[in-house]
Amino acid sequence: MTGFDLGIFDQAVRAYAHFELPRSPIKSVHHEFPPDFTLLGDHFTPLLALLAPLYWIWDDPRSLILAQALLFAAGVPVVRRIARHCFAGAAPAVARRAADVSGLVYAVGWPLLNSSYTGFHEVAFAVPITLLMLERGLARRYGGAALWAVALCLVKEDMGLVVGVFGALLAVRAHRARRASGRAVGIALLLGGPLVVGLVVGWFLPAMGSPPGYYWSYGRLGADGGEALLTVLTEPWVLAEVAFTPSVKVLMLAWILGTLAFLPVGSPTLLLAVPLLAERMLSDNPNHWPVVNHYDAFLWPILLTAALETLGRLRGRWGARMAVVAVTLSTAAALVAGLGLPINPGSWQPRPDKRALARAAELIPDGATVEADNTVAPRLTSRTRVVLVDATPRGADWVLLRVNDRTFPFASLDEQRRRIDLLLDHGYEQVRNEDGAVLLHRVRNLPIPGMRVPGPDSTPVREQVPSDVGRNPFLR
Repeated sequence: MTGFDLGIFDQAVRAYAHFELPRSPIKSVHHEFPPDFTLLGDHFTPLLALLAPLYWIWDDPRSLILAQALLFAAGVPVVRRIARHCFAGAAPAVARRAADVSGLVYAVGWPLLNSSYTGFHEVAFAVPITLLMLERGLARRYGGAALWAVALCLVKEDMGLVVGVFGALLAVRAHRARRASGRAVGIALLLGGPLVVGLVVGWFLPAMGSPPGYYWSYGRLGADGGEALLTVLTEPWVLAEVAFTPSVKVLMLAWILGTLAFLPVGSPTLLLAVPLLAERMLSDNPNHWPVVNHYDAFLWPILLTAALETLGRLRGRWGARMAVVAVTLSTAAALVAGLGLPINPGSWQPRPDKRALARAAELIPDGATVEADNTVAPRLTSRTRVVLVDATPRGADWVLLRVNDRTFPFASLDEQRRRIDLLLDHGYEQVRNEDGAVLLHRVRNLPIPGMRVPGPDSTPVREQVPSDVGRNPFLR
């Protein structure tokens, strides 16, 4: 659990709890946004405000971890209902077994494990809401499906694309079932979902301070959306070239579909995943390509529902065999993703350098300004003004950083050590050095070379991704 992203969301939700806009010094200072920048200019996540009451009870980032676990767990009964819809024509014992197994596969699914491992993200809401939307659609409860589709649009700005595809699928299925109300709801969602995306990306995010072009990660298609569209229309083969190079993108796609024995391919519900997959496969940001982050959790409800729909049609001996293969592969993937960690006593013991970070953090007084190692930042968000320690000095009262293991966002250990040496030469003294965790205190107000604190006229900077990121789909 790190400053990126648990610490960011913790600062944002704490601001909501104080009836303020969701600002995060960790995010804004590291990327050098102006001080008044809010996370609503980063991503359209208004649903996060629903978590604010948790901080009235327990003002701690672990509130978010518990909330995410409960939200993921809320999907279990929904998945069971989806399985019963898909196996409605099967024998009762078969339908019951399908519901039991699918609920278990969902609960220990590798995308949820990876997302939980990396901290808290808005995907905590996306998973159960997507499941509820899909389940209501299968139950032909079109009003409920529309309600959850609207809620999904409030989770993140790109979810409207998923809603649009869902609307198209709902309209087609309702038309075949001769249900005019379902067809009307589907058409409304087909048009409304992309419209919400257009309004949010084109108007709301810029109004909240999103810099023009800052989040554009599709440079191989064009400098902006207009150029990308022109490329797609005039040179459509470039899409395939970009989507499947480098080869790690192919491995990503094979893993995502293969861990369910490619069963999702047999259902049109998989089309809902196309916008989310395209965002990653067409991106030139290597952070989007591995399968160890939280991005796959957005896909998990879609993949599992599509797999169940395929199995519901297969049935018989062939269907049973495919179900066994899918469960086996999914379980194996979950073990790789960390399902075995809870039963390993060693996994409950933090490494010496992380224990040292925690002990050093306790020495920092309340209310201080801190530049903290990404790993320990969430321990300080509730009682200090903490930002991430990075290559740019910020002049904080305290600096806490490891020097024996690379930490985000540094590219090397040498860079981290040079940072410490620079501060020791310009007004800081070493308070503690234990197991590679170094705590510094600023005792003299000397000028620090390269020091910069974002101001009202700051120009945001893009993240410099280390060269080893995106080469291996399983490298965290």
